[in-house]
Parts: sequence; C-alpha cells; structure tokens
Amino acid sequence: MSTTDTPPAHRTRTGHCLCGAISYRFDAQPEAVVVCHCGHCQRHTGSAFSVNVLVARDSLEIEGAPRSYRTTGAENGNPRDRLFCGDCGTPIFTVLHERPDLMIVKAGTLDDPTGLEPSAEVWLRRAQDWVEPGAHRARFDGDAKERRDPHGTKEQIMSFQTINPATGEFVKEFPFQSDDEVFAALDTADRLYREDWRFRPVAERARIVARAAEILRERRDEYVEYLTLEMGKVTRFGSFEVDLVADILDYYAEHGERFLAAQELPGEPGAKLITEPIGVILAIEPWNFPYYQPARVAASQLVAGNVVLMKHAESVPQSALAFARLFEEAGAPEGAYPNLFCDIDQIGRLIDDFRVRGVTLTGSERAGASVGERAGRNLKKAVLELGGSDPALILEGAPLDHAVEQVVRGRTYNSGQGCVNIKRVIVVGRDRGEQMLAALEERFAAIKVGDPKDEETQVGPLSSERALEGLLRQIREAEEAGGRIVHGGHRVDRPGFYLEPTIITDITEDNPLFHEEAFGPVLSFYVVDSEDEAIRLANATRFGLGGYVFDADVEHAQQVAARVEAGMVYINSCFADSPSLPFGGVKNSGFGRELAELGIGEFLNRKLVRIAQ
Repeated sequence: MSTTDTPPAHRTRTGHCLCGAISYRFDAQPEAVVVCHCGHCQRHTGSAFSVNVLVARDSLEIEGAPRSYRTTGAENGNPRDRLFCGDCGTPIFTVLHERPDLMIVKAGTLDDPTGLEPSAEVWLRRAQDWVEPGAHRARFDGDAKERRDPHGTKEQIMSFQTINPATGEFVKEFPFQSDDEVFAALDTADRLYREDWRFRPVAERARIVARAAEILRERRDEYVEYLTLEMGKVTRFGSFEVDLVADILDYYAEHGERFLAAQELPGEPGAKLITEPIGVILAIEPWNFPYYQPARVAASQLVAGNVVLMKHAESVPQSALAFARLFEEAGAPEGAYPNLFCDIDQIGRLIDDFRVRGVTLTGSERAGASVGERAGRNLKKAVLELGGSDPALILEGAPLDHAVEQVVRGRTYNSGQGCVNIKRVIVVGRDRGEQMLAALEERFAAIKVGDPKDEETQVGPLSSERALEGLLRQIREAEEAGGRIVHGGHRVDRPGFYLEPTIITDITEDNPLFHEEAFGPVLSFYVVDSEDEAIRLANATRFGLGGYVFDADVEHAQQVAARVEAGMVYINSCFADSPSLPFGGVKNSGFGRELAELGIGEFLNRKLVRIAQ
C-alpha cells in the first residue's frame, strides 16, 4: 500500500468485522480496522488472532454491539475497556495502555490470511499498514516480542513479569532472552549431558537432588514468599507445596537406583533390560504450582541422568529463578537445569532441535495439541497434562457431612486453581441433593476470602486479572444459558483479583459450562436419580484427569470408580498427593505419567542386551 493510499486524518470509515458480529465507524489517524478474535472469526479463519494497533482516544464507535461495558480497575490506576462478542463472549478488543491523547488497543487482524476471500485479505493487510510505527508505538511496545502462543494467537508480551495478585500492583519484570542466549543454554545442557552428567553414578546425581530437598526445608519461608507474591498462593498452601516438593526430591534420591537397575528377563537366559537417559528434556510449566510442577519433571529426570531445560510461566519469574538456584546451590553443574525466559517461537525451535529428545507440558488442551503435534512431527516423546473437569460422585450411601467437608476442601484448595480440584458434584437422589446443596451454600458463605498471608484466609486471589475475567465470563455465560447461581458469582470489591466462591446448578448439556474447566473457586452442582446416570454424567466430558467417589460401602465405591473414565480416582477423600502416586489423565486431559516409578520411566531408553547362548 503506497503512502498516497493512506487514509487522511479524520476520514470516516465504516465497515463490519470479518465475521459480521459488529460494525464500526472510525474517525481518526492512524486508522485501524476492528477484526474481533471471537468464536465467529475463529470459525471463519480456522484460528484465533490478535495484534496491537494504535487508535486515537474516543475515536472508535461501535454500532449494534451485542453488549459492552467498562471495568476501570481504578484502584490500580489501570483502566481496561472491553467489548464482548454476543455469541461466544470472547473479548473483541482490550485496552492495553491509555493516555489522554491515545490508547493502544489489542484488536484483531490476521497474521496469515491464507484461505480468506481476496477482498478480506487486502482489507486486513491494509489494516496492518495503517498502523504507523511512530514514537507512540515505540514508547509502548518497542521492546516487545510479537509471538504466537500454542493457541495460535499472536499477542504482544513485553517481558516476564511479577504482578502481585493480592493487590494488582506491578512488582518486577525480566526481559526475554535473545536467541543466542536461549540456544547457548541448549548448547551447555547438551554438552553436559553428553560429556558428564549421564556418566555420573546414580548415587552421585541422587545426592545433589537430596541436597536440594534439604535446602528447601531449611529455607521454606523464603520459597513460600515467592509463591504468595507471584500467584497469590495462601501461605499455608505454599508451605504444603514446598514440603511436598522436598518429599518428591527425596523420593527419587532414595529410590532412583532401584528404578534404574537392570532387569533380568524371565525365561530368556542372557537377556536383560538396562535403562539409559535419552538427553535434553524440555519442560513447559504453568503458574499454579510454581515448584511442584517443575519438580515432577526435574527430580526424576535429573536422577535418571537427563538434563532439563525449564520454560516456566511468564507470571512467576522469581519463583522460576529461585527453583533454578536451588539446584545450583545443591551442587548441580551448569546446564543440568537451566531456566529459560523465552517466547513461544523460541520454544518451537527448541522442539525442532534434534538435541532436545523429549518434551513435557502442563497446560491447556490447545497448548498440548500444538506442542504434541510439533513433537510428533520431530519424532520425539511428549508427556502432556492438560487439565480436567473432575467429578465427585456422591452415592446414595455416602455420609453427607463428610462429603460436604471434602468437596469444600477439594474445590477451594489453592483458591480453586488446581488441575485435580473437585469441579463438579453429582449427587444421587433428589432429597439428598437438596440437603447437600443447602449445606454447601452455607459452607461457601462462610469461606473467608482475603489476604493470602492472613492465617484465617481460605481462598486468596486468582493468579491474574485475565484469569479473573475469564471466570467471570464463564459464570455470566452459564447464567445466560439457564444456570442458577446459588452463591457468589461476583468479583470481590477490593484491590487485587478476587472472586467470590461460587456454586452454579441447573446446568444442562447445552450450557457452555457443562463442557468447560472452571479454573478457580467455581463449583458446578448436579442432582441425578440413579447411579448409572451419575456415572454417565461424570464421563460426559472430553476430560479424564481425576475423579472422586463417596460411599460408605468402599467395595461398591471401587466398582463405581472402575467405571469412571479418568487417570486417577480417589475414594472418600478430595485428593492425596504423594511422590509415590502416579499423576496423569486420559482423553483430552493428556497422556503419560509423572511421579512414582512411571514418571521416571517416561524419558528413558529401555535397552535390550542379549548374550548369545
């Protein structure tokens, strides 16, 4: 597009979003076209998309918008505008930065218009051309990395950042590493593996991992502080996480030699299986358990003789650095556990690199599909843990008082931000259902939401404003689809990212919440007439991570557990974390296992050696 084609200042342009969901009128220079990244556009283009554009303040006029509103976030001095798609509820645009004369808006445009109608392709390209890379743009995103996340979305991520969820305040940021820095870390890790680490005796590697456990226990309060600061973890939950991680490190230090020992093959004289590490393992981990998630990989694989490249979540950089220092202080050589502040493009190229021999990810379904596809294309092993919508079946013989207690614990632990938290309650029997719902409503009303450092707090903040807004959208859509909010459903009126503990019932199978994972203190409640119906409902989801069965008859509960489609089923308790219990799911909750002997075996070569007889 030539400069003469650039629309002059204040020329009015009108049009529609690509999907037709909204129309717009735009009256300023530089100009931009609104292309939403809602469900309509995803269906039209086959992908989600977004990019930052500059628009003059108050120049964008949306006509016929299904609904829109403004949440100021004034307590943090951080205004946010939102316009939501009326069909799917996805934000169509978001204000990222605002000044009196202009604002930067995250709107939609296409990175790859392949498959679009020719007119739409030109239209979208022009929308990009109208964004002039002038002084204002440089001020806000000159140092940003434009990247594609595993969902296929492009977004501007400035850096890894610590933002205190309890207050919403920005604390500290860490820049992305350059390509040279990222691949230098891979060089060092690969060289360490090939020349040193794999050849050390298992006992020597185990001693380093055991020393890391000692350091964690000695400085528990220091490590807990990072958890509370960066993801708002309630202090006692943070202490539990640190202690559990120390136990995991000790577990593999103690049992590693036995797990890795050669095995004779019965009936085959002269034949045995020996175990060998395979090389560099790339781990991509989430924010909800900043130590526990990495430890599930690092403890087992370091003892096994592999080395681990760790890419942690952008919101917990100080926790990530603290955990990397832990291994350095324990005596691990450089390259055994390098922490990476890298973007998604760099992650993709790491997966492509032959020296990376395995990939493990804990995250969303779409992230797992993307990482799994790329790993498969490169013929390398992947382990994926992709979340769940875990049901709790309250059978006819279950003591209700105990079931209520366990459900409250299982839904509110870690402020509801856990893959295996109880997310759905399914009660057999109408009368018992009414009793349990009343008891849960009373208990949820008594839950203390507040400062994660307060010893009496039961539910702290959600991890981010984005997480909070996502849950509020899910609640709103569930209610619009006929769901009934029994308790909660609103943002707590205080600084930070707090949500009232929420119970929703009357959820039908055409309600969006029926098919989604609610990652926070939101409980879905169902009542059915029979046990068979309860099992059908429990399995009527694409997820299959965990499940829970409550009944006084334990033998019968085991029979029901055998019919629940999940990687883990707990009977008469909300969960039981232990290093010796394998962790993983089925269906869209992923594949592979972490922890226990199964976890250490995921990235090993089981080599057959046979002596001729």
